[in-house]
Amino acid sequence: MDIYLIRHTKTETVTGLCYGQSDVALADSFVAEARLIHKKLPDLSPDCLIISSPLTRCVQLAETFLKPIETDARLQEVNFGDWENRRFDEIDTNLLKNWAENFVTISPPNGESFNDLCRRVGNFWDELLVKKQSEQVLVITHAGIIRALFAHVLQLPAANAFKFRVDVGSVHKLQHINDYTYIHYINQ
Repeated sequence: MDIYLIRHTKTETVTGLCYGQSDVALADSFVAEARLIHKKLPDLSPDCLIISSPLTRCVQLAETFLKPIETDARLQEVNFGDWENRRFDEIDTNLLKNWAENFVTISPPNGESFNDLCRRVGNFWDELLVKKQSEQVLVITHAGIIRALFAHVLQLPAANAFKFRVDVGSVHKLQHINDYTYIHYINQ
């Protein structure tokens, strides 16, 4: 099974906005960016499975492939709780500092920690491998989810997931064969 992890295109947000699970608009460059993503992928097989985060910035990209889409809430970005749609510079400095130093185990107020995100993403991945519904799968999601999937596949500590660069509009290819997952490329 060939699995392509795809990060959504640029959003129309102000710099420093905390918008994990908030539904934000895409930038005006969406059509051009979507075309570039399509060029990075091989021809899609007739049975290609497209699974997307339910957030609009991912679903809109998924729709450009003109195939049925399955959404999965486990593919949503980290939940920033009370910090959603707030600028980082508006958040209490001490709370933000404590979270930044311990984001793996500490969550923002009413949000989730990176460990929480890793658990739900790990469940998604394990279920995907058991189902094996298609030989080609596109997973359209967010940077945090892609990092968590790499940590899960490579059995890395969650904190090490942030050593992976995940650009906006990037494609990452994994292949699962004979109960083993290979990483073909990252961040194309």
